[in-house]
Amino acid sequence: MKKLLIIGYVWPEPNSSAAGSRMMQLIELFLSQNWQITFASPAAIGAHKIELSDYGICEANIELNNSSFDNFISELMPDMVLFDRFMMEEQFGWRVEKHCPHALRVLDTEDLHFLRLARHQAIKQNRDVTTQDLHSEQAIREVASILRCDLTLMVSSYETELLINHFKVEPSLLHCVPFMLQSIDPENISSPGFEQRQHFISIGNFRHAPNWDAVLQLKTEIWPLIRKQLPAAELHIYGAYPPPKATQLHNPKQGFLVKGWAEDAPQVMSAARVCLAPLRFGAGIKGKLTEAMQCGTASVTTTTGAEAMHGDLPWNGTVENDCKAFAAAAVELYSHQASWQQAQQQGYAIINQHYDKTRLGSELLERLSQLESNLETHRQNNFTGAMLRHHSMKSTQYMAQWIEAKNALKP
Repeated sequence: MKKLLIIGYVWPEPNSSAAGSRMMQLIELFLSQNWQITFASPAAIGAHKIELSDYGICEANIELNNSSFDNFISELMPDMVLFDRFMMEEQFGWRVEKHCPHALRVLDTEDLHFLRLARHQAIKQNRDVTTQDLHSEQAIREVASILRCDLTLMVSSYETELLINHFKVEPSLLHCVPFMLQSIDPENISSPGFEQRQHFISIGNFRHAPNWDAVLQLKTEIWPLIRKQLPAAELHIYGAYPPPKATQLHNPKQGFLVKGWAEDAPQVMSAARVCLAPLRFGAGIKGKLTEAMQCGTASVTTTTGAEAMHGDLPWNGTVENDCKAFAAAAVELYSHQASWQQAQQQGYAIINQHYDKTRLGSELLERLSQLESNLETHRQNNFTGAMLRHHSMKSTQYMAQWIEAKNALKP
């Protein structure tokens, strides 16, 4: 039985974030292959953490800058280590290589953090993203982490191409695997129809900056335009961890209802007629939008929102960046059954063509198998990664040991 160690930046919360859903999709794939999985994290446990023990997964709390991890991984001796985001590879990658040199080291990016931050910076200054924005300290750290690993899992084809074409990362180090979802039979759908649904929905973890920005766009720019044309409609805002500044936006007279945590996200998504996601910046692919497709809910989003999500297929609704056009598209979908039904069918087609978990899972397992059988040659061909690991192991090791010694002196 193969052993997999996942080092999580956070504990999985699949009902709170797309990242949590993505992690559970990977976990379920490896469980289907009868892998023995241990999930370890230095993070505090969140309010909506999933019970991994229900899946037969061992949980372990680990510490940053502490040699106790060395004993932990030496006893576990995993065949593969999956780093959840580059920060975990920075912290623990050198320890994994030192104590389990033959273990496959895989990084799951979730999204390119530096791209999201570059876009955020540009939006705040009301300008386009520049090369200088992309070449940030965050990018240096993230790309270095990618180069140090045997394989990096990408969710976005756009980001995969950015790494290859702009940052000159070897394609052999990358594997694009978006969300792995169940295929849909459009002839056998039980979700509510157009007339059974009402109101608009927006959903997303409030701790994620692009989601909070989208809520503000809805409140100040877009929803007043929609409400003017549809005075009986409501916008229901869902998301985990709403701060006071979000709940203060709640205004029943305006039909702007901040609902907060949704215990059953598919249920509230299926009850709504149109999903609104005016994302002005961000990265990766958007779980709220694939969930809308799965639930048969038409959506209106931006170019950033739809990026790398639908290939050459038409969107399951409309893609607009201008607030007035966004609002007009939302009203059109909400008011016209034929447009809405066409959008719904387009969403089903996107899920089946781009997110089929059977195909994507098989491709990932095959890639990992090939890598395992050719690991030594693969690492020899990645000389840049070897250099980075050499220097990283020394610098990070000494820094970690200094921090551990300093902590030991504290009263």
